[in-house]
Amino acid sequence: MHEELENFERNHVWDLVEPPPNCRPIGTKWIFKNKHGENGMVVRNKARLVAQGFYQKEGIDYEETFAPVARLEAIRILLAFAASKGFKLQQMDVKSAFLNGFIKEEVYVRQSPGFESANFPDWVYKLRKALYGLKQAPRACFAEQMNREFEISLMGELQFFLGLQIKQGPQGTFVHQAKYTKDIPKKFDMRDSKPMTTPMSTNTALDVDEDGDVVDQKEF
Repeated sequence: MHEELENFERNHVWDLVEPPPNCRPIGTKWIFKNKHGENGMVVRNKARLVAQGFYQKEGIDYEETFAPVARLEAIRILLAFAASKGFKLQQMDVKSAFLNGFIKEEVYVRQSPGFESANFPDWVYKLRKALYGLKQAPRACFAEQMNREFEISLMGELQFFLGLQIKQGPQGTFVHQAKYTKDIPKKFDMRDSKPMTTPMSTNTALDVDEDGDVVDQKEF
């Protein structure tokens, strides 16, 4: 939590000010998440302060919104090209990416829970840059990345990307979701369930439902 707030100060994300008349500050909230490795073990504990953007009003707190995301086809082409050339893909992370984008709207947020100013507990933060959770944060971050350089951290060989597990070796590059398939039974408390090769008996004879809706059998 302290590291997150230090990033805010280092990036000059906000200024603590007295609330102006008719100020509608947006609430903030701490989000905690454990980052897991390929074997499911916790490799890092993360704390992120986010704005409760669902309180924002279009035309007042934000205008244009969009979030650029890489197409799956582009990811496959990159993996195939790297495999054909024998390249090893490495992964990096832009530190506090959303905290780099300037916003043009006048937005105020409440002080972070548990870290209120002792001298000015009723003051609010006026944002200079985007904060996680704001409607315009992805747009501001993307626009800023086109024109500036940022501090990054190297994460080593590419292993996870957008929910995909990637294994790079001499035999080629393999894309799978082994961790995801293990997490699903854990999520629904079915790790001790008896595994089956098919979801139902292959010898079951199904009768026609005379009162049922007509369906396209080819979709199943």
